[in-house]
Amino acid sequence: MNNKIKLAVAGSVLALSASANAGIVIPAGDWTIDVNGNVNAFAIWSDADDTTQINGGMAIAKDSVANGGEADSFSINTGLLPSWLGFTGTTRANDLDVSWTISMQPGASSVAPLSGGGAEEHRQAFITFGDKSWGTVKVGKDLGIFASTAILNDMTLLGVGSQGYVGTGGGTTTTLGGIGTGYIYADWKGQMSYTTPNMNGFQATIGIVHPYDATTSGTAGTTSATNGNNTGSAFHTQPGFEGQASYSWTGDVAGKVWAGFASQKMENLGATAAHTDETITAYEIGANVSAGNLGLVAYYYDGEGIGTTAFGRDGFNAVGKKRDSDGGYVQATYVIPTGTKLGVAYGVSNLDKEGSSDSAASFNLVEKNERWTIGAYHPLTKHLNLVAEYSRVEAEAHDTVSDAESNIFSVGAILFF
Repeated sequence: MNNKIKLAVAGSVLALSASANAGIVIPAGDWTIDVNGNVNAFAIWSDADDTTQINGGMAIAKDSVANGGEADSFSINTGLLPSWLGFTGTTRANDLDVSWTISMQPGASSVAPLSGGGAEEHRQAFITFGDKSWGTVKVGKDLGIFASTAILNDMTLLGVGSQGYVGTGGGTTTTLGGIGTGYIYADWKGQMSYTTPNMNGFQATIGIVHPYDATTSGTAGTTSATNGNNTGSAFHTQPGFEGQASYSWTGDVAGKVWAGFASQKMENLGATAAHTDETITAYEIGANVSAGNLGLVAYYYDGEGIGTTAFGRDGFNAVGKKRDSDGGYVQATYVIPTGTKLGVAYGVSNLDKEGSSDSAASFNLVEKNERWTIGAYHPLTKHLNLVAEYSRVEAEAHDTVSDAESNIFSVGAILFF
């Protein structure tokens, strides 16, 4: 199974028994092929308390009073971890370990009859080569480096977490988990990276990644509708840079600490008459510790221009000036005698205004997204896990009067092979 997904489903935080198994291994000449993946689906009930939808807010707003003020919604969808079918080939040649990975992620829901089901994604297509003596090079599309360990340690990875708008329309493949309420989405990025060998628990990865555009979640105080310039797409003359270093240890009290960074130049921001260039910078630090049946995670990030929820989203205002943002989450899990893992998590993501240029009284842009989640994850069989979660999400806007709250309850199952 792909190393990223192994970490996601076999890490010390979740440690569900189904997660530790390799996929279907097939010898094929010089290659060994691993076919692996998961299938999951959840029934999701959402209840909204307010009619105001905050730009960038993760809380779901109910319909307007004119439309009856409906507060409840229901969907069946995949959770934060998409259903997955992956193929990985590995071989050893000329003193090199060489591998390739290609995967696909089908959605679980659709809105209209005859629509053919949910959306489909292709999140991985990469090769690696290297040796345990000097490290590994990766070329292609895979999970980003910055914020990757934060999402892989999130207990809602095997559940739903904060649904937000993702999944409610049936045209997307996953829910949000703790994305936007505790960490920035690592996303799936074209990249060229180098990872050092494991040196007594220490390991580091650094790479260049495909640059992202600045995006907006609404019109109030945000960058222009053309994503920052008069041509309809942002200019990028340089790659993005991301890196992460970690130290892991074992024993009665085992764990991992990590720190990372992201940097990218964003060019030609703002309205046509006020083009500016700015550089996104962000830093992160986190730790997970396990002792017996108890698991703890703490994570924090801070950045300029990185925005909130997704890389560069709402990170710049209408004249191309950077907004500061930060956030993090804490999480505790415990395995009871039945094998069920119980967990509770709190996460928050903050987005600051940028001085006088963001001072409009009607500034309906998110200031804070906050989430509480409690969950139960039960290994019904070696491969099959049942999941139940409840999340309370609150979004507050910079106008000091707008806020929204929603409750998300979900039950479902996830099977690994």
